[in-house]
Amino acid sequence: MSDQLVRCEEARRKPARPKLGVFKFASCDGCQLSILNLEEDLLLLGQVLDIAYFPEASSRMVAGPYDLALVEGSVTTAEDAQRIQSVREQAKVLMTIGACATAGGIQALRNWTDVELLKRTVYPSPQYIQSLYTSTPISGHVKVDMELWGCPIDKGQLLRVITDLLAGVQVRLSSDSLCLDCKRRGNVCVMVAKALPCMGPVTRTGCGAICPSMGRDCYGCFGPTDGALKGSGYPPNTASLANHFHGECGLIPVDVVRKFRGISGNAESFKREGDKWDMKK
Repeated sequence: MSDQLVRCEEARRKPARPKLGVFKFASCDGCQLSILNLEEDLLLLGQVLDIAYFPEASSRMVAGPYDLALVEGSVTTAEDAQRIQSVREQAKVLMTIGACATAGGIQALRNWTDVELLKRTVYPSPQYIQSLYTSTPISGHVKVDMELWGCPIDKGQLLRVITDLLAGVQVRLSSDSLCLDCKRRGNVCVMVAKALPCMGPVTRTGCGAICPSMGRDCYGCFGPTDGALKGSGYPPNTASLANHFHGECGLIPVDVVRKFRGISGNAESFKREGDKWDMKK
C-alpha cells in the first residue's frame, strides 16, 4: 500500500474532533471577545475541537450539527426567537455565556419601560425598528444545558468548563457568594468600611471580586447566587440587602431599584426585589 493510501486510511480511522459553534444574539460581543482572549489556550483547544462556526473569529462557517454550542446574547426580535430554535436543534449541548444570554442583559431594562417611546426618542425613523417589547434569556425559549454567567464571562472559567466537557468530567461551577472571594483575597469589605451599596452578598462568584478589590461596590454582573436559580439551596437574601442599602447606605427607593435592575436585573430574585422597591418610589 502506498504512503498516500496509508495516510488516508489513518485519517479515516482517526476519531472526528467534537464540533464547536459560537452564536451571537443581542449583545455587545464582549463574551465572544473573552473567548478570543484565551489566545494560546484557544489554539490548543483548536487541536482537540473543530471550531466549526465562529463568525467573530473566522469566515469559515461549517454547518451543524454541533457537539457544543456557545450562545451569547438575549432574544430581542421575532427573528431571534426563531433562530434560537434552529440553534437548539443543531446542538448536542447548548451553553449560554454571559449576562445577556442568561438573564436578558442590560438591554432588559426595556422590560420596565415603553419601548415605543424609546424608539421615537432615539431613532429618526422608528417605523423601521422591528423589535420585541422584552429582552429575554435564551432559557426562556429553549432548553439550556449549562449557563456561564458574567459581563463578560471569565475566560478561565470558560476554559475549565470546556476542558471538563472534553474530558467527560462533571462540570462544577461555584455557587458561592462573591463575599467569599473577597475573604479569600483579603479584601476589606467596602460595605462595612465605606458604606457602599455592594451587591456581593447576593451575587455569585466568578469574576474574582474585581470591583471590591479596587475599592468599589459589586454591580451583580454574575447574577444571583445558585440557590435561587436551581432550587438547590437557600435563595439570596435580597430583601435584607435592600433594607441595608436603604437604611445603612442611605439609598432612596429609586436607587435601590437601580441596584437590582442592573446588568443581571432580569434574573428572577433580582427582578423580584427590584419590582418590590419600585412600588415604594
